[in-house]
Amino acid sequence: MHRLGIEPLDIDVVFLTHFHGDHTLGLPPFVLHRIFVDKPRTLTFVGPDGVEERLDALFQVSWGVDWKPVMLPKFKARYITARPSGQVAGYHYDTVKLDHGTAGCNGYRIRFGDHVLAYSGDTEPTAPLDRLVDGADVAIVEATGPGDVFSHMSWEAAAALKKRHPKTRFIFNHLYSGSVKGAARDLQVVEV
Repeated sequence: MHRLGIEPLDIDVVFLTHFHGDHTLGLPPFVLHRIFVDKPRTLTFVGPDGVEERLDALFQVSWGVDWKPVMLPKFKARYITARPSGQVAGYHYDTVKLDHGTAGCNGYRIRFGDHVLAYSGDTEPTAPLDRLVDGADVAIVEATGPGDVFSHMSWEAAAALKKRHPKTRFIFNHLYSGSVKGAARDLQVVEV
């Protein structure tokens, strides 16, 4: 049993916070695996406005002329534009608009029974981020690097966020430089 009181889930949902390459370019190999190796079950993408069009364009670039006649018929996908509040795969989610670059990004609060997982993607340390993580059991939040990092959260701001929300367990990701004491290693499994 995990900290959230649920067993590992076999859910086929991907929540996209925004469409920057470092958050979407891993999807083509994932989709390739789903088409040829994994069980042929529907994968649901929840994301900002334009999620279907943006991902279709990414997959067309990835497989060129073979995307529509060869790959797409084998790929079962559903695209949902994130609403302020919604339900997917039997789980309720709330979307929080976060500050990141000029377009911003989505953060999500996903409820698993009485527990809440907050996920930010990239964000600046502004008031919407505090609203996202407030009362969450676990928060997966970026902490890009030391010092001022344009349109992202620094390690120092991440530590301050954690201090403001002492009952929330934080998992920091999106590190681009160095490491932080106690950080997970690449490919390490972290039970929450």
